[in-house]
Amino acid sequence: MSLFQNLNDHQRQAVEHVEGPMLVLAGAGSGKTKVVTCRIAKLIDLGVLPSDIVAVTFTNKAAEEMRYRIKKMKNVHVLTSTFHSLGAKILRESINALGYSNDFSIYDEEDSLKLLKNCFSSLQFKEEKGLLKGIKHRISSAKNDLIAPDKIPATRKGGKADILFPQIYPLYQARLKESNALDFDDLLYLTVKLLQESESARKEYQNRWLFILIDEYQDTNYAQYTLTKILADKHSNIFAVGDPDQSIYSWRGARYQNILNFEKDFPGGKVITLEQNYRSTKTILDASNAVIDNNSERYEKRLWCDRDEGEKIKVFLAQNDRMETDFVIKQIEEICLNHQLSLNEVVIFYRTNAQSRPFEDALLSKGLPYKIIGGISFYQRREIKDILSILRMVTSNADYISFSRSVSFLRIGIGQTTLTKLIHTAQENGVAILDLCQQIIDGKTSIIKLNVKQAEGLRRYLKIIHQVRKSTSLVYEQIKEVIDATHYLDLLKDDPESFEDRKSNLEELIAKAAEWQEENNGSLSLFLEEITLKADTATSQENETIKLMTIHNGKGLEFELVFIVGLEEDLFPHVNSRDFPEDLEEERRLFYVAMTRAKKFLYLCGAYYRYLWGTAKFMQPSRFLKEIPSEYLENLSPVTFEAKRTFIEEETPKSGLRKGDRVLHKQFGSGTIQSTYETSYGPTYDVYFEATSSTRSLVAKYAKLEKIG
Repeated sequence: MSLFQNLNDHQRQAVEHVEGPMLVLAGAGSGKTKVVTCRIAKLIDLGVLPSDIVAVTFTNKAAEEMRYRIKKMKNVHVLTSTFHSLGAKILRESINALGYSNDFSIYDEEDSLKLLKNCFSSLQFKEEKGLLKGIKHRISSAKNDLIAPDKIPATRKGGKADILFPQIYPLYQARLKESNALDFDDLLYLTVKLLQESESARKEYQNRWLFILIDEYQDTNYAQYTLTKILADKHSNIFAVGDPDQSIYSWRGARYQNILNFEKDFPGGKVITLEQNYRSTKTILDASNAVIDNNSERYEKRLWCDRDEGEKIKVFLAQNDRMETDFVIKQIEEICLNHQLSLNEVVIFYRTNAQSRPFEDALLSKGLPYKIIGGISFYQRREIKDILSILRMVTSNADYISFSRSVSFLRIGIGQTTLTKLIHTAQENGVAILDLCQQIIDGKTSIIKLNVKQAEGLRRYLKIIHQVRKSTSLVYEQIKEVIDATHYLDLLKDDPESFEDRKSNLEELIAKAAEWQEENNGSLSLFLEEITLKADTATSQENETIKLMTIHNGKGLEFELVFIVGLEEDLFPHVNSRDFPEDLEEERRLFYVAMTRAKKFLYLCGAYYRYLWGTAKFMQPSRFLKEIPSEYLENLSPVTFEAKRTFIEEETPKSGLRKGDRVLHKQFGSGTIQSTYETSYGPTYDVYFEATSSTRSLVAKYAKLEKIG
């Protein structure tokens, strides 16, 4: 049976394309992964060597899925990778051209912030709340935009982070290089720098990968886009797959314009549009098309399917957010019972993480299992990071951050003052931190004096490092060696309540290493590299769980039953997009992504009143609801929006204040009541305050307004 017989005409055209640039506009649920993997299989059938092909995507999960499908189809290994993993691979081979050693460490976010604190200390800058992360964000943005440290002009304008950034960035990058370390953004920034500056490296990788496939092209930032262009520059055999209607990551630096400019960037490129959807009903697709048609920055396409019309989309606008929550939970129970639906097929989407709380409370009270998607990664847990810091020192002499963490948790008698002195001395003298420590212990330098307890502790520390380095054991056995040699389980017993959980996590790390060893037969440094690059959320232990997540976390997923909640102006679309047409278009793309996750049942929910920022606020229904033609909707709301608004304005709250009354508020000053109404929180007013030129919704029992005039 042919591997390609189930492809539709447009999919087949894409799969059979061989040389030259091609853009595949793959609508939601149109089978893009199938197209990418079949196209790779087709190239192999034509005699292209698997080693001549590289496929790049954005998540480890997507890369692994692609790798698995290709292996199953052709029983060959093709390099399928995330952008960051590809950068790490290139740098591991060729970073010497930039003056680094190829055994570099990769710092995670916590490590990077510690190094940044070190830079603050060196420059004698005072740390303030949020300042470190603000500067780290600016460094990350600069690297993703390929802006070098020496290209940031000094400034006296803006906030403190803006003023300090031009001084901190060059020192931070220099300190990374001194430690022979890279932060996560360097995996792209330095890869592009290498390929731009080294002709031999550029030719090497352009000739190595003759066929390049890029998934989710609409989500590429400037560094990823530039890396792609350089690698494809010689042969132009680039096969980009994506959908500008699903570009929702501008806050990460993604530029949807990259996909819109594909034909200009790659002259002669062909464009294929995949519009047949294999996921949703016709009603859901027609409604989604109607919404996204309101955006101007896009390629024209219309999703369609050969399935039936399906059920109408249900709309429920509740009196308040508590009633919205109760409605959603009740519908989940009824639909799962009546349609024999697994809880795994149910998701509640919201715009911001803060919206999860009422749903968590309600699900807990009902005893319904749920999972928040987007929680802390396994590899971010304290005990895992502790052991990894020792393992990183086994592979590097100059990793200041891992040295600092490991020395601190092992309690070897070296306090923060001595630790800081050791690191600063190593940096000032241009010597690796472990080399300096060995010189001190061997009596070859008197630059730092240690007392007997400190010297003995440091000697034990170095003995552990050297012991594991000399070991010929497999990676998982080296991890066990570290745990045993450091007596780490004894340290965990300080907190008996968490001991068993943390011990189980360490056992899981060992099991992970054993599995990895079977598949890769690689070194400890390569294992640590993969661990650092892992960013996927840990899976739930529950057999069946309702999923709760922001829409951003739902990209690429699908569910039988989808609830999109909080559909109100300033919540979704978010208030930050109100004055910016481009941001509003991204909010609409986000809504489109949420809608197209639904296979069969789609509920759109909101509330007329929501308790926000300490007050009960009257909420306007989201404009996105009005963009869906009424023939696709079934309104389950107790009353329409218009009737509700008229009703509440005609009521006279029991407080006695009326529309037009002048009132005084202790914080906001004097104002005029614009409207009065009853809510579940009691008498409520919309008050216009002259001092701020704004209208606020205030609850009488909290606001304590005083009538004046």
